[in-house]
Amino acid sequence: MPIALLALAVGAFGIGTTEFVIMGLLPEVATAYGVPIPTAGLLVSGYALGVVVGAPLMTVLGTRISRKRMLMLLMGLFVAGNTLSALAPTFGVMLAGRVVASLAHGAFFGIGSVVAANMVAPGRRAGAIAMMFTGLTVANVVGVPLGTFIGQNAGWRVTFLAVAGLGVLGLAGIARFVPEQPRAVGVRLRHELAAFRNVQVLLAMAMTVLGFGGVFAAITYITPMMTRTAGFADSSVTWLLVLFGVGMVGGNLIGGRLADRRLMPLLQVSLGALAVVLALFTVTAHHKVAAAVTLVLIGALGFATVPPLQKRVLDQASAAPTLASAVNIGAFNLGNALAAWLGGLVIAAGHGYTAPNWVGAALAASALVLAVVSAALERRTPTAGRPRGAVPAASVR
Repeated sequence: MPIALLALAVGAFGIGTTEFVIMGLLPEVATAYGVPIPTAGLLVSGYALGVVVGAPLMTVLGTRISRKRMLMLLMGLFVAGNTLSALAPTFGVMLAGRVVASLAHGAFFGIGSVVAANMVAPGRRAGAIAMMFTGLTVANVVGVPLGTFIGQNAGWRVTFLAVAGLGVLGLAGIARFVPEQPRAVGVRLRHELAAFRNVQVLLAMAMTVLGFGGVFAAITYITPMMTRTAGFADSSVTWLLVLFGVGMVGGNLIGGRLADRRLMPLLQVSLGALAVVLALFTVTAHHKVAAAVTLVLIGALGFATVPPLQKRVLDQASAAPTLASAVNIGAFNLGNALAAWLGGLVIAAGHGYTAPNWVGAALAASALVLAVVSAALERRTPTAGRPRGAVPAASVR
């Protein structure tokens, strides 16, 4: 694997840290601004919705410059957003800073996925994508627990300043190691939009929304669930997030390896198992050891779907993949926002802190249904071509 993938992984590490660290700091942020925890949960939903909007917007705006330069600009935007969050005097400004940072997220992973895939042989594309996403998963083993520890002991503002510093490091790595990849020749916006006429692309994105949304339904409110239901001390949240992150790293790497061989079977098994584990979490969340084991499984099964879903979109939109790739990253975060909102609703309705797990199980089960439908359609039309109006894949390499 090229060293440039490591540079992309560093940027992904910073983005992953800022996306997930807020979950471990929700009580601190809520107390600082005098808002209830469900309201503080808007910092998760707002970030996710910003990714949904920013993914296609920033990708389209970046079509006139090289992919490397666009990645550097996106990291600069990420640094600005996290700095604003760190210095925010009110909850509204804090939310605005989260949204600014989120605008870089989708386009970074979308463009980065295309850059990573183009640097390796066709048979190693899912592995290259997984390598970049390893930065996101390792963030949950190192960045998020460390950020949570810093936030709980030195203040959450220090955490976001440190995240901004990670963004500067990622920017430097991209500038130094990522090679220039010229803009796609002959590919215009209409070619990129043509991918969305492919039903398999739309099904993959719907699986992304529902499948990863299932993970976020449980994880968004993991701090109150573990401290008020399972009985863990506040200081244990850091180590619980490490366990979740370890599961994510393992699931991501396994998913990347298997997706180049058996993509659709991997998706079906992962989504089915995820639905079952999330349903069981409503019970295991009442017992410390069982809750910790379940967290590892949720991380592993959830992230085992990421490389195959991203590769599925790239394969089905191979003629003009950049916009579709970025929109699929937005789809992950649309699922995150939907799940965080639904989880907040069931908590606010008085169903308890384990109720979001049922929401997650239902979302994952719905994604499994779509995976079965997608595979069935593919068996019926195994030679289905690229969407009309698309240019040959060779022209975007």
